[in-house]
Amino acid sequence: MVARGVLVTGGMGGIGRAIARSFATERAQVLLVDTRPDQDCFCAELEAAGATKALSIVADVSDDVAVERSVDLAIESFGRLDVIVNVAGMMVYQPLANLTATDWRRLLDVNLVGAALYVGQALRRMDAGGCVVNVASVHARRTSAMVAPYAAAKAAMVSLTRSAAIEGKSLGIRVNAVLPGAIDTQMLRDSPNIRSGAEVLEPADIGSPDDVAAAVAYLASEGARFVTGEDLVVDGGRMGRL
Repeated sequence: MVARGVLVTGGMGGIGRAIARSFATERAQVLLVDTRPDQDCFCAELEAAGATKALSIVADVSDDVAVERSVDLAIESFGRLDVIVNVAGMMVYQPLANLTATDWRRLLDVNLVGAALYVGQALRRMDAGGCVVNVASVHARRTSAMVAPYAAAKAAMVSLTRSAAIEGKSLGIRVNAVLPGAIDTQMLRDSPNIRSGAEVLEPADIGSPDDVAAAVAYLASEGARFVTGEDLVVDGGRMGRL
């Protein structure tokens, strides 16, 4: 069986790493896309974990030239591109009244435009049977103060997922989204609401990056071949409680 080619944006973050490791255990070929240059050691770790091949590229996901270059690298190196997982994201804690146009554009570029560019590449260049998984957030449905651009971008990412699934159906390309809740990552630990104690999370309400990776693995699997245009909440049931 030919190893699948997988591209993971934000591959050096907590959730991105867990997703890359998950595909490595399936002996996939994995390309990490991130702005951080310290990726070589993690690529070696992925190959030790079972990846047929692990590569990395430093790229800004909001730059369409860089996005195309990363997809070129995946196809040239792996001979195929079967899965794209859009994880790259950033969060800034500011009240709406303080946000400038520059703030909005940067947050939307990273959290939405990057995913849209990779979806476009998938629809142009993937073979039938390929899939995209967008990692959005529960903020797409319910949110809080101080994170308006992030929440708006993630809500738009869910809408993007539906549109891409419609356009991808005739091509045999599936597109789905995962909406993580509170996940034990640096982004959660950096939250000023968590640090100040304004928001208190019960241990049972905090998931691990592996929980998100498991959901992504399912949506990218043959078992989900009839699932497209959906957004799967992964939050331990927190959002569903009254």
